This record gives sequence, C-alpha cells and structure tokens, in this order.
Amino acid sequence: MLGTYYYHEIIRKTIIAFGTLFNDLDIHHKDGSGNTNSVIKVPLAYGPAQKFLARLEQQANLDKPVQITLPRMSFEMTSIEYDASRKTGITQTFRAVDENTSKMKKVFMPVPYNIGFELSIFCKLNDDALQIVEQILPYFQPAFNLTIDLVDSIGEKRDIPVVLNSVGMQDDYEGDFSTRRALIYTLQFTAKTYLFGPVADNPEGLIRKVIVDMYSDTNTQTAKREVRYTAVPDPIDANPGDDFGFTETWEYFGDSKSYSPTQQTDI
Repeated sequence: MLGTYYYHEIIRKTIIAFGTLFNDLDIHHKDGSGNTNSVIKVPLAYGPAQKFLARLEQQANLDKPVQITLPRMSFEMTSIEYDASRKTGITQTFRAVDENTSKMKKVFMPVPYNIGFELSIFCKLNDDALQIVEQILPYFQPAFNLTIDLVDSIGEKRDIPVVLNSVGMQDDYEGDFSTRRALIYTLQFTAKTYLFGPVADNPEGLIRKVIVDMYSDTNTQTAKREVRYTAVPDPIDANPGDDFGFTETWEYFGDSKSYSPTQQTDI
C-alpha cells in the first residue's frame, strides 16, 4: 500500500515560500542630521542559529579584515506536527483535471500538518535589529497568508497561513572587550499546510448529464412529478478546460412516474 511513488514537493515548496518572505529586507544608517549614509541588504541563509554563533566564536580575532558579516538572518524548519483541529473525512475525495493530459483525476482530501520554523536575526547594533524586526511584525496579526501551488499537476493552489508564535531576544555578550558581541532575535512561526497523497486516474469519468425532477409536494412518495429539468454540456464531448456552454431542457408531465437512474427510464 505504501509502495506507490509520488512526490509533490509540498514541504520543500513551503520552506522556499517561507524564506521568500524575508529575503528583501534592508536597514538604513543615518548621520546626525537624519540623512541616510548607507543602505544594507540583510542576507538570508538556511541553517541553524548555532552554526553562525560557532563561526563568531571561532573567529574571535577582531583584527581580521573580514569576519562574519552582520547583520544577517538565518531560518530553519524545526518541526512537523499533525493538526487534528483541521481534520476532514479520510475517505472524502474530489476530482480535478490534470493540466498536462486534460484527464480527470481523483484526489483524496489532504492531510493537515503544521510545519514549525525558526527565524534568527543576528546584529551587532540593537538599532539594526529593531529595524529588521519592525519590518516583519506588522504583517503578522498573528498570521500572514502565502499562496502555494501544492500540487502542480492538478493546479491545486491554497492559501497557507504562517502564524507568528513568539519573539525572543538574546544579547550574546560575555567576557572582556575583545569578545565580539552579537544581538540575536529569535522568531518562532507555524505554517499550516496540507500534504496530498497520490493522484489517481478517475475511473468514473465526467458528469455529462444532469436530470432534476420537481414535485408538487415535499413527500415524493405520494406526490406527482410536475417538471423535469435536464442540462447537458454543449458540445457534449467538451472537457473541463474547454470553452463550452449548456443546453437546458424543461419538460412538463401529468403522470405520476419517476425517473430510475439505474434503468435510465421512467417507471
């Protein structure tokens, strides 16, 4: 059962989309008159905060012309947890059209999972850190929605809320004046995404005809049918991605017959 290969890259897409949120942040340095002297683009990398702290400690010599550049940011995925509060029926399915072959596909409802992220901001000056944090926090109230194409083959796009859980601050400074200081702001996030299983061919095909009988009473066991509404696509062989209309037919009856879907006739 678990041997069917598929890979929608949903977790990978979620990681990339999360990092894209923070890859265009700048900080400004001003002089005493309020004029901007320099604009620094804050670099962003994927990796744990401990990796960058270790690099700071291993390059403690302040006489080197270039050490690790501050400010900078890093982020990493920290957890994947099932979200029972967003659970749907495990047997529910929906149909979608394969954008490559135009064939109908049957897809089971996705499974809700929460992906945890940690964003770390490293700065030498507290004002630099505050500029970065202040450009992030107003967008999360407490969530910011990202539109992600979860399953490319059927064009399944969903808005994924990214929730800001907490903000922490650490002044990593111990020792004498030869020890380099690093201000670290840590932001914890949760992305409420969905994971899809394999996409199967739909053996049931398309619904190409709809018949609705209307009765004169709510008790359809004793009431007589009065009107039948029939709708078919025009042309009849149209596919979901085509430009098509509908042919509608209204029929009026004075008998007490009903339409049998199994026999496909009035009985």
